[in-house]
Amino acid sequence: MLSVFVPSESSLKKAADVELAALPESAVWVDLVKPTSTEDKAVERLAGIAVPTREDMQEIEISSRLYIENGARYMTATLMCAADTENPRTTAVTFILASHRLVTVRYDSPKPFMLVENKLARSCAPGITGEMVLMELLDAVIDRNADILERAGSDMDTISHDIFEPEGAARTGHSKRYSDILIAIGRKGDLTSKVRESLVSIGRVVTFVAAAVDGVKWSKDMREQLKTMQRDVTSLTDHASYLSNKITFVLDAMLGVVNLEQNNIIKLFSVMAVVLMPPTLIASIYGMNFKLMPELEWQHGYPFALVAMLLAAVGPYVFFKWKKWL
Repeated sequence: MLSVFVPSESSLKKAADVELAALPESAVWVDLVKPTSTEDKAVERLAGIAVPTREDMQEIEISSRLYIENGARYMTATLMCAADTENPRTTAVTFILASHRLVTVRYDSPKPFMLVENKLARSCAPGITGEMVLMELLDAVIDRNADILERAGSDMDTISHDIFEPEGAARTGHSKRYSDILIAIGRKGDLTSKVRESLVSIGRVVTFVAAAVDGVKWSKDMREQLKTMQRDVTSLTDHASYLSNKITFVLDAMLGVVNLEQNNIIKLFSVMAVVLMPPTLIASIYGMNFKLMPELEWQHGYPFALVAMLLAAVGPYVFFKWKKWL
């Protein structure tokens, strides 16, 4: 799908009924979503660039993600998608700046693109250029990552409370509850690692954009905006690292709680075995079939054996309680 955005008074409007053979020269932003070969060729004719393929965008080398070719700057970053669902994912997005026109190539729908499109459709700065659209997109991507980290941090606080300060019947432990908590921790860990990967790639893009390039001079406001973005990316990356450490700690604590519950169960069985051993010994002795057993002739031998077994069971239990082993 091909979307072309052209300036219209104080907003950036999406052109309707665009003909591939004659794309508008006034376009400052061309957005390619899962482009066909025909759409690629039309954009290449308009902007004088080579649109990278999906395989090219998947390359992880810095030289393949950030480079200059025929005066155009190619920047590929990893963005978050479906972060609000149970199956978040990342996608590679390429930003191409050529002749003050921005071309974006993507194969998914990151939320910042929709937000920026709606924002610029309402209002934009006069004389908007591709560089300004790129600034809006990068700023929206950073804000989106910050929101994801904030929500993940809040969710981890809730999980920590469920582990360390359970309420009601949850204090006794439950295998399904533990399974749900472990699954939640795993999902937050996966989400945080993806956000951190996205922040690292965005940080590289911002640094690459801020670098001096022949023929391109950033205004003072844009330079300040780029510096602010770099600071934001650095702080968010540090926060993502902190959150990863917190998730590791909570996971270790959760496994420790599970081990304690298992130890309590094993301890209960061990105590029960020790408590029942003396009565079992007495019953075994008087269950032997020897001819000469004086106690068999006692008139009160049976009640005596029962009382002896009861005392033999109660004695160890009282001793364990006194030693505070139970």
